[in-house]
Amino acid sequence: MRITKRTNIAVRLLMYCAAHLDRLVTKSEIAEVCNISENHLAQVINQLSQLNYLSTQRGRNGGMSLARPADQIRIGAVFRHVEGSLPIAECFADADNTCPLTDACRLKLALQDAAEVFYASLDEITLDALICDNDPLLQILQPVACVR
Repeated sequence: MRITKRTNIAVRLLMYCAAHLDRLVTKSEIAEVCNISENHLAQVINQLSQLNYLSTQRGRNGGMSLARPADQIRIGAVFRHVEGSLPIAECFADADNTCPLTDACRLKLALQDAAEVFYASLDEITLDALICDNDPLLQILQPVACVR
């Protein structure tokens, strides 16, 4: 299974916010530390804000923070919300399915079962579990120092 770039960005963004619970974080610092384009990041910030994973504050002293405690954010739910209804394979797509085997193929059911197991395993993981006691990750997620 391949995770979309949007989901990858969403998880990095949430981990960064969870690592900095004491303050608002900015889009530019996340982009730099997490190696994400600000344009892609802006789209994901908007989506996560609408899904109530992030609280955002506009203005000069603006930024973002988690909208709920990290131990209440399940990674499986984040993946489901951000991935949406993207088909896992062509045969899952209603409009673009050109596979002639769809009606008789047993692989489709196996893939559907595998996806459910995949998401169920991610449901066991909280954002807090990804951050808590993970000193190497927290070291990476430190803001980049300003050079003057």
